[in-house]
Formats: sequence, structure tokens, C-alpha cells
Amino acid sequence: MAPHPVSTDPGDPADTRRGGRTVPRLAHNGQVNDVSPLLTDEGQALLAALRGFDPAQELAIATRLRRDHPAALVSAALGQARLRQRAAAKFGERDAQRMYFTPGGVEQSTRTSVAEYRAGRFAALGVRSVADLCAGIGGDAIALARAGIRVLAVDRDPLTAAVARANADALGLAELIEVRCADVTETDVSAYDAVFVDPARRGGRGRIFDPEAYSPPLSWAIGAARTRPLAALKIAPGIPHELVPDDFDAEWISDGGDVKEAVLWSGARAPGAPPGPAITATLLPGPHSLTGRGLPDPPVRPVGRYLYEPDGAVIRAHLVAEAAERLNAGLIDETIAYLTSDELHPGQPFVTAYEITDVLPFHLKRLKALLREREVGVLTVKKRGSAVEPEELRRRVKPQGRNAATVFLTRVAGAPSMLIGRPAGEG
Repeated sequence: MAPHPVSTDPGDPADTRRGGRTVPRLAHNGQVNDVSPLLTDEGQALLAALRGFDPAQELAIATRLRRDHPAALVSAALGQARLRQRAAAKFGERDAQRMYFTPGGVEQSTRTSVAEYRAGRFAALGVRSVADLCAGIGGDAIALARAGIRVLAVDRDPLTAAVARANADALGLAELIEVRCADVTETDVSAYDAVFVDPARRGGRGRIFDPEAYSPPLSWAIGAARTRPLAALKIAPGIPHELVPDDFDAEWISDGGDVKEAVLWSGARAPGAPPGPAITATLLPGPHSLTGRGLPDPPVRPVGRYLYEPDGAVIRAHLVAEAAERLNAGLIDETIAYLTSDELHPGQPFVTAYEITDVLPFHLKRLKALLREREVGVLTVKKRGSAVEPEELRRRVKPQGRNAATVFLTRVAGAPSMLIGRPAGEG
């Protein structure tokens, strides 16, 4: 099987690209790391002993364990313990302590909350089986299986496939998840209701921004999606809107205020929907979804009592106008995605509201004096349309005191400005 195209950093020969994944290969004594020793009784006992271990004590722990266990097995177990600690933020402590990881798997896997949301969409659409192409260590496959969906999880890297298989077993999902080590471009998916494709978006030199440099390329993923009645393609949230095909819908997803991904959906459009892509921003937890209606940009108006900061998914999906309509708000500048109104609209999930006390031209000394006068020691700095870095500003104004404030470095009607306030509802 020919490898997918990849640009590999020669300074890091341990990286390989297989089946749409960049997998850092761990080596011990020249041998590729193998998860199977950790699945033995001895490996399991070591992993159990390392639950909750303190990384600061790793050397002492390793020395002690190597008295009774092979050094390579101890190193592998310690590596997994470190990865499990990192993975807890994404997978939750309970699952992370039972699962197996590669460094790339921890970094590139879908966050559980996002995977569960997407699996719920598949289930609600009547899907009973999914071919998960470029499945990695199985994060999405796990969520799909827990939604009652049968999954074929395909990844071309043997180590990654072995880890995915171990994860299905560890979580009691082996009956619903078949893991296949194969080239996704040569995999027959005709027996499955839907496909999910998560192409690799990292190479040896970091993030890949050109969708045709994904592995496999986005054009291949789109073609694969069109072979099934329903499909979802996970892509980078920075994808230009003009690259969304007319027969796909696009959804930008954020979790806890952080934009995590965009998804192209094929076959999910409601009957009678207008032609062309439906554009949606979905916020988790919730979910809360906002769908575009092609509204014109809101008018620019003077800064009112309240400033509204749209969620990143709303901005990425170009739905600021839809958010503004719900607030009866306008823009502070035609190029800046901050909204303003004289009214407080509580309970709006798509924006965060701030009460503004001062609207001033940008002037560092004036800001420093004002913060000192108000005894502001806890300073939150947000920027949009400003070249000033928040950490540099904090360093120069040296906030001190018992009070808190938020300063927005931005433009108001084209002029560099600073808006000072606090989250709405705070005293």
C-alpha cells in the first residue's frame, strides 16, 4: 500500500504518516513501541500501580519498579501513565485511566464531548453503522459505539490500530467496534450506512492549512462521502467558506468557548431545505445551535452600555449578524466582531456580555493611571483588531489592587480604542 503524501521533518525521523494520521513512533532499544506487553498481567499490574503517580517522582518510581520488572516494560508503562494524565482533560479521568494512547493520539483525538455530540447526530439521523476512516486511537469510534452504532475503525498504522483495538476491549465495546489496519483509500465502505473521515491535519512541520495537503486530501474525503447516503468530514475550523461544496452543510463546533473543529455534513439536510450549504455554529455544552439565514452585516453604532463578544464558532461560521439580530445590537466597527447594545440580554448562549464603564482612545499611560485609581489588580485583557499583546500590556501597566476589570483593545469606528468594563451581572 502506497503511503499518503507527507512532508516529513528530517530532524524528526520518528514521525510517520499512515492512513491519515501522523503517529510519533516510540522506540526502545531500536524496537518500535508495542502496546501488547502492557496488556499482559504484568503490564496491567504496572499500570495499576502507576495510577495517580507524581511525575516529579518519576525517576525514583522507575528505579524502584525496575528492580522487579523489565526496564523496557517499566518505561512503556510510565509512558502510558504520562499520556493518561494528559488525556484526562479530553476523555475524562475514568476513561483515560483505562485507555491506551500514543502522543499523537492524545493530541489529535476528538474531545469526548464533541465526539458524543456528533455520534448523537448520527444516531438521530437513523444511522446504524459507520465506517470511521482515519480512526486514530478510536476516540470517535468509542462515542459512536456508545450511541449504539456499529463501527468499522480503519487506520493504516499498525501501532495506532493496535491501540484502537485495545481501547475497544478496555471499554467493553469490542462487539460494536471492528478495528482494521488498512489503507482508507482502499477500504470498501459499501456495507455501512455512513462514513466519518478525520484526515490528518498535522505534518512533520506542524499544522497543515491547505485542505489538499491533508492526509488523505479533502477532495478524496469528499468523494468518499458522496458514496454513502450520509457522511461527516472533520476539518480545520479555519477552512475558507468557499471550499464548502454546495451539496454539503458546514458546522463549526466550540466546547466551553474554545473552537474545536468544523464538520462537513453530506446527506443530513432536511427535506425541503433551500439549495446551497446550511451554515451552523454549535456550542457545547448544550448543544446550542445557530443557523445562518444570509443576513447582511449589522450596522455600526456607538458603543452602548453593553458589549457582546460572540463565541468563536459563531465568528468562524460568519453568523455574527444572526447573533446581533437576537440582541438588537450593532457592530462597534465594520471590521470587528464585537457587538454592542444599550440593553442587557441575559441567557444568550452565543455571546458573552460585558458591562462597559469607559470608552477611551488607546493611551497606555492613561490606562495605567485609571487602573491604579480604581485599584485594579486582576486584569483580563482581550484584543481584536489591535497589535498590542495582552501580556505586554499587563507587564507595562502593572495592575495592583483588590478589584477586577476587563479591558478590550480594539477599534471603534476605525480608531484604536480601549473599552473598560466587567462581565455583565457582576457588582
